[in-house]
Amino acid sequence: MKITLRLIVSLLFVAALVATIFSYYQVQNEEERLTTELTLRASTLAESMEGSVTEPLLSKSPERLKKFIERFVKRNPFVGIAIYDSQGVFVERSPNIDSSKQEIIKYIMESTTRNEGISSFETINGIKTHIYTFPLRRDQQVIGSLILTHNVSYIEARLKEIWRYNFVRLLTLSFLIILTTILVVRWSLIGPIAQIADWLKGLRLGKIRQPINLPRGDVLGPLAKEVTLLAKNLALARASAETEAQLRARAESIWTPERLKEHVRQELGGKNLYVISNREPYMHIRSGGKIECIVPAGGLVTALDPIMRACSGVWIAHGSGDADVEMADKNGKLDVPPDEPRYSLKRVWLTKDEEEGYYYGFSNEGIWPLCHITHHRPIFRLEDWVHYQKVNEKFAEALLEEIEQEQEPLILIQDYHFALLPFLIKSKRPDARVAIFWHIPWPNPESFGICPWKREILLGLLAADLVGFQIQYHCNNFLDTIDRFLESKINWEQFSIERNEHVTLVKPFPISVAFPPIFGYDDQTAIVKDTLKLNLEKELGLSLKSLGVGVDRIDYTKGIIERFKGVERFFEKYPEYIENFSFVELGAPSRTHIKRYHDLLAEVEETANKINWRFQTKKWKPIIYLEAHHNHETINRYYKASDICMVTSLHDGMNLVAKEFVASRNDEDGVLILSQFTGASREFHDAFIINPYDIEEVADSIHSSLTMPPDERKLRMKRMQGILKEHNVYRWAANLVATLSRIRIGKNI
Repeated sequence: MKITLRLIVSLLFVAALVATIFSYYQVQNEEERLTTELTLRASTLAESMEGSVTEPLLSKSPERLKKFIERFVKRNPFVGIAIYDSQGVFVERSPNIDSSKQEIIKYIMESTTRNEGISSFETINGIKTHIYTFPLRRDQQVIGSLILTHNVSYIEARLKEIWRYNFVRLLTLSFLIILTTILVVRWSLIGPIAQIADWLKGLRLGKIRQPINLPRGDVLGPLAKEVTLLAKNLALARASAETEAQLRARAESIWTPERLKEHVRQELGGKNLYVISNREPYMHIRSGGKIECIVPAGGLVTALDPIMRACSGVWIAHGSGDADVEMADKNGKLDVPPDEPRYSLKRVWLTKDEEEGYYYGFSNEGIWPLCHITHHRPIFRLEDWVHYQKVNEKFAEALLEEIEQEQEPLILIQDYHFALLPFLIKSKRPDARVAIFWHIPWPNPESFGICPWKREILLGLLAADLVGFQIQYHCNNFLDTIDRFLESKINWEQFSIERNEHVTLVKPFPISVAFPPIFGYDDQTAIVKDTLKLNLEKELGLSLKSLGVGVDRIDYTKGIIERFKGVERFFEKYPEYIENFSFVELGAPSRTHIKRYHDLLAEVEETANKINWRFQTKKWKPIIYLEAHHNHETINRYYKASDICMVTSLHDGMNLVAKEFVASRNDEDGVLILSQFTGASREFHDAFIINPYDIEEVADSIHSSLTMPPDERKLRMKRMQGILKEHNVYRWAANLVATLSRIRIGKNI
C-alpha cells in the first residue's frame, strides 16, 4: 500500500507540474495572440475612419464630427472614440471616453511626433483599456489625432477561463491516474507477485509440481527468471533427494551432483578441477544488434558442464564467439553459467592462422579422419603441425598461470586437440595430476602409423598420468600402438605403460549424460507427446503423424546420408507410411571452412530434397531437414515428441545423442535405433542395433520401431533409462577423478 501511495503521489506531482507549466505557456501565447489581433483590428478601424473624420476636422464642423461619432458608437458600443486637432486640443469624443486623461494626451503627442499609430495598454477608472492613437493627415501634414479605446476585460476573462479549464482537466486526469495506478499495480504487480508467492509456498511444501506461467516484462522479468531457476533447482534437488532416499531404502545408490561434489571434496581436499577443451561451454555471439549467450552443440559440453557445475573450478577453452572478448575480463575470464554462476571460464584467444592450422587443419583434416575409419583420407601438412604445437603451448601457458599457486592441481584435458598438452604441463609442473580423455576412437597401429608425427603425439600423451577412452577396444588399440612405435614397458594386466620411470594408466571411462538432464528437463514435463507434436506441426506447417528425429553435427562420420537413404528405402518398402511418417533432421553446420564438410552440407541437403521430390505432398514431407545451431530446449521438444530416434554413426567413440534421447523420455516411450559402430551400442542392448551401411536393415528397423507394441517400447526404454541412471555423467566424473587422484605421481616424464 505504501508503494502504491508513493507512486500515486509522485505521478500526481509530476502531472500537476507539467499541467502548470503547459497552462502558463498556453496563457502567454493566448494573451499575445489576442493583443496582436486587437491592435490589428484597431489599426484597420482607424485607417478606415481617417477619410470620414479629416474633412469635418479641416472645415471645423464639430456637428458633423459629433454625428459621425454618434453613428459609430451605436454600431460599436464597446469602442471609445475621441478627436483632437494638430495642437492636441480636444475637438469631439464619444460619451464612453474621458478626453482629459493625461495618458491620452501623452500618446497624442508621441503619435504626432512619430507620425504613426501607437498601441498601448492603460488602466483607466479601474478598467484595463487598450488605447490606439492614430495621426490624421492631409497632404502629408498632420492635422489632428484619432483616439480609439477598447475595453480588454474580455482578454482577462479568456485567460482565466483557460486556467479554470486546465484545472478541471487536471482534476479529471488526477482521478484517472489514481484509478489506473491502483488497477495496474493490482493486476500487474500485486496480483502476479501474490500468485508467485502462493506458488512458491506450495512448491516449498511439496503440494505443487506443475510449472507456473510466470509474468514476463521489464518489471517482473528478472524476478520471474530467478524464480524459474530457483524452482528448477528446488525441483531437481527434491527429486535427487527423493531418489536417493528410495535407493537407500533398497540399499542402493546413484550418483547425483551433490554426491559428486562431496566425492570430489573428499578426494581432492577442496581443490579446484581444471578442464581444458577446444570448445567452450558458453559462447557469446551478436544477434540482431544484441549479444546472446548460447550453448554450443556437442557431446563434450553436454557431458562436462554438469560436472563443472557440481565441482566448480576453471574451464579453459578457445574463445570463438564474435562477442566473447567483450563479455570477458582483461584476463579472458568470466563466471558461468550466466544465470547461475558455478565455475569460471577462461577464454584463450587464437589468431585466424592459428585456428586454421591447429583446428581446421591438423586436428580435423588430420587426426579426426585418421581416428574415424570412414573412408576419408587424412591430410597432414607441416604448417598445420607447427600451428598445432603453438596452440598447445598457448593453452599450457594459460593453465600454468591459473595453477601457479596451487599444489598438486587436478587437470582434465579433453580430446585430440591437445595431444601435446600433458607433456607441456608435466615438464613445468611435475606435481600436477594430469588426465586426458580421448573422446573419439583410437585406431589400430596400422592406421595410426600414417601420421608423420606419431612419435611426438604418443610421447605427449604418455606424459599424462591417466589416458581415458570410451571403450576397452580403444584402450587395446592404444596399447598396441605404443607397443609398435615406442620403447616402453606395457603391463597388460594393469593396463599401464611405464617409460622413463613415469607410469601412465590407460582405462575405459564410458562417458554419459546427466540424468535427469539439466537442460530443459522440466520445461515440457506436463505436456504430452501428442500436444508437443501438434505444436511442432503448427511451427513447421506440415502434418506429423508419426515422427522420427536425428540430432547431429553435420559430419561425414555421422552417417546422415546413409540414414536418409534408409528412410527413402522405408517408404519404398512400406508405402502405407507415406503421409503417415516424417523424419526430422536437426543438423548443426560444423567445420565449414574444410572443403569436405562444405561439400557434405550440400550433399545432405541435395539428398533430402531428392527424396522429398519423390514422395512429398502438399501438407507432408518425408524428410524435414532443419539446418541450424539448435538450442537444448528445441532439441528436447523434438526428443519428447518423436516416436523414434535414429543414430546411424559410421564410427563414433560414444555418441551422447543416444543417451540424451533416452534421458529426455520421462514418459518412458520412444524407440532408439542405434548404430553398432557407436560406443553407446555396448550399453543400450534394448535399442535396435543396426549396421548403418545396410540400407535394408535401416528401413526394416524403422518399420519394426513403428509397429512395436506399446508395452515393449516402455519396457525397453525403462531398461535403458535404468542403465543411464546407474551410469550417468556424475559417476563417470567420479570414477575419472578418483582414479586420477589415487595415482602415484612419477618422478620423470
